[in-house]
Amino acid sequence: MTIQCPRCKSFNIATLDRAKKAGGLIGVVGGSASGAASALAGARIGGAMASIAGPAGTVLGGLAGALIGALAGAASGGLVGTKVGTAVDEHVLDNHQCRDCNHTFSQSRA
Repeated sequence: MTIQCPRCKSFNIATLDRAKKAGGLIGVVGGSASGAASALAGARIGGAMASIAGPAGTVLGGLAGALIGALAGAASGGLVGTKVGTAVDEHVLDNHQCRDCNHTFSQSRA
């Protein structure tokens, strides 16, 4: 479906996606914090699994486990934040902007 500006009837429309961007950023930060807590458990497990390689294996295994936990948390948090932000953009905010007259509007009111 083509979106048309309700003010000037132009089809030169851009989406702003403000909440999607903010939600993604907040989700990454929150997910990283959650991942940091999981990373401690991952570091312990990784260190224990790599202990057969000696002290160096324990350190490297612990670091690998911590890194995987933090990355997994950041990825899942970013995904959830982006999805929530997209819903806010679609249902709450004026997410569309006419590039000709700069009018902002939501698709439901277009």
